[in-house]
Amino acid sequence: MESELTQTERRHDLDWLRLIAIIILLFFHTGMWFNHWGWHVKNNELSYSFQYWMVWSHYFRMPLLLFISGAGTYMALGKRTTAQFRKERFRKLFIPLIFGMLVIVPPQIYYEHIKEYAGYWDFYKTVFNFVPYPKGSLSWHHLWFILYLFIYSLLALPLLVYLRSPRSERFKKRVMDMFSSPAGLLFIPAGIMLLSQIILRPFFPEETHDLLKDWAYFTFYFSFFIMGILSYSNQKLWTIIGENRKALLIATLVALIPFYGCYFHFRELIQLPWREDSIGYAFDVSAIFLSWFTVITIISFGQYYLNRPHPWLKHFNEGLYPFYILHQTVIIAIGYYIVQLPWSIAAKYWTISFLTLISCVAFYLLVIRPFNAMRFLFGLKPKAKNTQEIAQNRPHIET
Repeated sequence: MESELTQTERRHDLDWLRLIAIIILLFFHTGMWFNHWGWHVKNNELSYSFQYWMVWSHYFRMPLLLFISGAGTYMALGKRTTAQFRKERFRKLFIPLIFGMLVIVPPQIYYEHIKEYAGYWDFYKTVFNFVPYPKGSLSWHHLWFILYLFIYSLLALPLLVYLRSPRSERFKKRVMDMFSSPAGLLFIPAGIMLLSQIILRPFFPEETHDLLKDWAYFTFYFSFFIMGILSYSNQKLWTIIGENRKALLIATLVALIPFYGCYFHFRELIQLPWREDSIGYAFDVSAIFLSWFTVITIISFGQYYLNRPHPWLKHFNEGLYPFYILHQTVIIAIGYYIVQLPWSIAAKYWTISFLTLISCVAFYLLVIRPFNAMRFLFGLKPKAKNTQEIAQNRPHIET
């Protein structure tokens, strides 16, 4: 691997990691049918075994996507003016969000309250009462990620412009000096995230958070987005992340010990000799550190093992965004009928997962990809008209 990256170099590792993160989301949200956590719809038989792997992935799946999105957003500004960037973010994020809230998300709410309506169209009229969920039928559900990404992109625009100017060289050097060692790379970002939660969480408790009002939740995820920007904008720092991958992996494995120790205590699988509130605080702190440790470790290993092209990768990359928009609705729509069958949990889980995968891919290939109107609604660029235009519009690492 070269010691430095150019700002226009295509990062195949981020493309691969985005693909992996979306696949994790597919299996994670399917698992929500069967674990004991609250969700819109549930299977009649539940299993704690899902939570043993889902509790860890819960703390890194979306942070990983936001870190990658931060890097992609930095790249997206490279060939655009700030006005063009705002227009592109509006087209790519805001329009799919509104379309999703009016068309994609409502079936999820319908299946949650299916017994209350004579049919889907009887329910769908209630969407236009514009009463927010859960009292009404208007929601973004899993599309909160798109909302946050839209806001984050606009908030970070001054930083993005600054980092692309020569004036930022001294700042970049200071950032690199802070993060040049494994300890700095691990503990400074995690410490900042922890401090933000100590300050904000008492005012915005997690169990009652509102995505538009929960500044603790908002700030936690914004930290990963900003770290994606800072890491990718600094060529030397990006290289340092990859070079320290083994130390980062060791730190992540060590962080799993207190994380799962506290979790298994609350599941009554082990007993820790401390007060319950102390164990709760220890779990929250370990979760924040593990979240950052896992994300930066995945990024570091991706640099060395995934930064290679594949003929299908650019097609995967374009389809991931529509796949994300569709997947949770399809999981719920298919799952509603599958869970009524007299099958085992395992059979239901894998059937829902793979039928969702096939359905979303087929819908993208047959309904979204060929038609510019659908591409517009799902945040994709118009179809290229000729080979030259295809070459000029190769997809960049954006989310």
